[in-house]
Amino acid sequence: MGSSFLFTGDSKEAVAHYGRVIALYDPAENRQHATRFSIDARVAALSFRAWALWLLGYPDAAFADAERGLKDAREIGHAASLMHTLANTPPTLIQCGSYEAASELLNERGLLANEKGASLWKAIAATLRGRILALTGGASDAVQMITSGLTAVRATGATLWEPENLSYLAGAYAKCGRIDEATRCIGEALTVTETSKEKWSEAESNRVAGEIALTSPPPNSAEAERYFERALAVSRKQQAKSWELRAAMSMARLWRGQAKRYEARELLAPVYGWFTEGFDTCDLKEAKALLDELAS
Repeated sequence: MGSSFLFTGDSKEAVAHYGRVIALYDPAENRQHATRFSIDARVAALSFRAWALWLLGYPDAAFADAERGLKDAREIGHAASLMHTLANTPPTLIQCGSYEAASELLNERGLLANEKGASLWKAIAATLRGRILALTGGASDAVQMITSGLTAVRATGATLWEPENLSYLAGAYAKCGRIDEATRCIGEALTVTETSKEKWSEAESNRVAGEIALTSPPPNSAEAERYFERALAVSRKQQAKSWELRAAMSMARLWRGQAKRYEARELLAPVYGWFTEGFDTCDLKEAKALLDELAS
């Protein structure tokens, strides 16, 4: 239930169900189930709850769950549970800007996946490495890495995470100046979101679509604003404060360029002011710097 709620865009309900898993879990009774059902229930709940908590706007709590999940997975010594955790912790770290820590976990998972012949985990690792490259100045390499990883994931029959992978690929294409490919990819991401109902990254896909509209020659400000408005509406409906903050920053930058600095600050300030933790993460630092600039 927790995972169904998470991936369809209801992180609040997901957190409640994952909390129930953790509360019911008895190591003496339940750890043996990992060999029957492939993954330890508490380890899975912690790594997924970390993801949900980040979406809801609690980065510090997300970090705490991610660390507990990794600790448990290492203690259990069950390879599939550890690979699962090494797969699901890096996305949370990447969203917070902890790229080095995410890379270290992906390296560890790559070694373990090779040892166990786990083709799906190897493919997912490639897409996640591509995401890091896209965010750290390696857009061209990111295109190659995400494309190959996405192809390998699809070859296993898996479709989960496809909208987000396509969004990162679209962003990497845009940074390379390949706007047609970027537009195609982000359009595919939004289509897959609708057809698969994997809604958890819908707001971010719309925000990326808006950013791509601004890189088109010539920039399409009206289209970008429509996408940013959609991103804000979806994130608010899902109570996904982390996505809302990014969407508010994108809209604020657009309005700043249109000499609407007051409106930009009025939009961004209350979203930033909602947060009570995670002020050392990239998004919150960036939001604070933008607010300071808009106030000057």
